[in-house]
Amino acid sequence: MRIAYVSLHWPRLRAGSVGRKIQRTLNAWRAAGHEARFFMHTSGYAPAEALLPAEISTFHAANRLGLELSRMKAAQRLVGAVGTYQPDLIYLRYGMYVYPIHRLAGIAPVIEDVTTNDLIQHKELGWIYSLYNRLTRGILLRRVSGLVAISRELADSPIFAQYHKPTIVIANGIDLANYAPLPAPANARPRLVYMGTPTAGFAAHGIDKLVTLAELCPDLHIDVIGYDGIRARRALPLNIVFHGYLSMERYIPLLAGSDVAVSSLAFHRVGMQEQSPLKSREYLAYGLPMVVPYKDTDLDDLDCDFLLKIPNREDNIRTHAGVIREFAYRMRGRRAERARFAARIDVGPKERKRLEFFQQLLGASTARA
Repeated sequence: MRIAYVSLHWPRLRAGSVGRKIQRTLNAWRAAGHEARFFMHTSGYAPAEALLPAEISTFHAANRLGLELSRMKAAQRLVGAVGTYQPDLIYLRYGMYVYPIHRLAGIAPVIEDVTTNDLIQHKELGWIYSLYNRLTRGILLRRVSGLVAISRELADSPIFAQYHKPTIVIANGIDLANYAPLPAPANARPRLVYMGTPTAGFAAHGIDKLVTLAELCPDLHIDVIGYDGIRARRALPLNIVFHGYLSMERYIPLLAGSDVAVSSLAFHRVGMQEQSPLKSREYLAYGLPMVVPYKDTDLDDLDCDFLLKIPNREDNIRTHAGVIREFAYRMRGRRAERARFAARIDVGPKERKRLEFFQQLLGASTARA
């Protein structure tokens, strides 16, 4: 197969979690003998070498009207570039509709990658963009040939199921062969770590809850990677440190020195109960025991002592701070047992499943023709 992987609106960085996910996927497709090219629709980003290798369609503007016009022109260039590539199939990372991106469906069958409840998440962009998304999301969803949902919850949700598209569930994965477990530290005082990217309007991280945990458990030390702090909080507990953005070379020592990793704490704020965050796969790949505050698509039925499952609700830290503290002390000197989860989160089986789905849809498309 010749596959065009298309991403809308955002710069995809070599060092970013989503960028690394995209690169893992492209590598797996190529290793399986397929041809794959990445197409990126993005605002201007410097330095250009920080971006994933791609055919890039860039938009620039100083005001909202100019931005949207530039965004549409960039989308038109992207559609033309994909058409020139002549793919057998187009894999589209789900994003807000931009004219004339629906024309991709006239080039080849389009399969959308569904990673979030966009109706809820886009509310945080303001009522104009939220209304626009509600009015236009069906333009693409009616035309796609299939959906790859990151969770069963999204696959079953009426906001996607109403379009009656062939759908498969494939949670996030990681290439375990590229990650060596980190030796456990010998901390007298437990250290917890959280990694995140302060994307505008992304409330699911629940960073404010980490401050609450630090206040309730002053004997725990908490490192926060990716955030410089919390605007609403000036005075912070001394046992929580915000490190801001760190390259992989700089954050690995923090992971190595941690006893426990914390995954996203507030998916309930964006209307989701089930997920598989990329950070959680990286934590486990490095061997860190983990606090899991949601239903994990791959791990929910796994019963092991290095995963602490707590409720996905607003008061989960206040009601479970003591449990987290006890878990952190118990995990000192421990690492997660890779054999217990490897087959569930490794990217290899997941990409083989995705490619089989592509072949099925291409076969069905050919039969209809």
